[in-house]
Amino acid sequence: MSMAVPLFNLAPDLSVSRLCLGTMTFGEQNSMSESFRLLDHAFGAGINFFDSAEMYPVPQRADTQGRSEEYLGRWVRDRKIPRDRVVLATKVSGPSGQMTWIRDGPKCVDAWNISKQLIIGNLLRLRTDYIDLYQIHWPDRYVPMFGESEYDPTHQYRAITIEEQLEALGRAVASGKIRYVGLSNETPYGVMKFLHVAERVPSYPKVVSVQNCYSLLCRTFDSGMAECCHHERISLLAYSPLAMGILSEVFPRDTWASSYINWASSPGRYSEGESRYNLSNSIVTAAIMGYLKIADKYGLRPVVLAIAFVLRHPLVASAIFGGNIGPLQGSEEFPDVGGKVVGSHSNTMPDVLTT
Repeated sequence: MSMAVPLFNLAPDLSVSRLCLGTMTFGEQNSMSESFRLLDHAFGAGINFFDSAEMYPVPQRADTQGRSEEYLGRWVRDRKIPRDRVVLATKVSGPSGQMTWIRDGPKCVDAWNISKQLIIGNLLRLRTDYIDLYQIHWPDRYVPMFGESEYDPTHQYRAITIEEQLEALGRAVASGKIRYVGLSNETPYGVMKFLHVAERVPSYPKVVSVQNCYSLLCRTFDSGMAECCHHERISLLAYSPLAMGILSEVFPRDTWASSYINWASSPGRYSEGESRYNLSNSIVTAAIMGYLKIADKYGLRPVVLAIAFVLRHPLVASAIFGGNIGPLQGSEEFPDVGGKVVGSHSNTMPDVLTT
């Protein structure tokens, strides 16, 4: 029997499921058939929200770049799913000196790069005429990201103006290529700047969401971003709610840390979990073991506890989780989050069931 996943009103005429399937592994850890299997399972469980990015899958390589969007787009086409029954979110990459195969870097997120990537890249790979939520993957300016916590002003460089970015995104909205705009890996300063600039020009779109990391092991959102999003009515799309699988308990407890590191460091895997969460730190490992004990005490699977923690945050619209088929079977079940429809920024969170 299919589970009923509640919906959240992210924006006018845009209701997303409280669980979102991320496609970062599609095309690397998951083959096309495996990706289709995960998508079928998610859609059958009531999930209508799917997130991707132009740089996926990871680990990122020139010969696989774009496969995640391609697999997602082919699944919608091959399964003949009406376009209005799924919410497709994707992202344009920020500046990076490592991915030279993406627009020579990419060097920046200016108007040319946004329009070129959107028209030539995202839309074609997703095989769609429009994207529901288009996000800037990370800021064009320097900010601490992906596990970094300290801001170093000496690292700042000349960045593309937010005015130029919003103007390009506004043109895309006006032409019907995208419906709504979001940010990712942003700071309170960045969110407020985007909002203030958009207030001055009617044709500039207002940001409706920010996709940042949030989990039992990563709560930086609560420091300053939560207040910003609360007052400005910006929803959080929480990625990595399972801390890159660390909180899913897919390895034996007595060797889980070393087993996870060895697995994540193997070819085709993503080793950022170790660098971001520092599993060699005894405080981190003690916290993880503490969460596992809490799950045991209340008869919960660790994955349900972790997802429930994220979904009960009053500013979280959806928790973005990934899936894998093969040695890790954690994706075979999707956590049941009840059957309510949740309104925008409602204080009524759905109960996460254990069955």
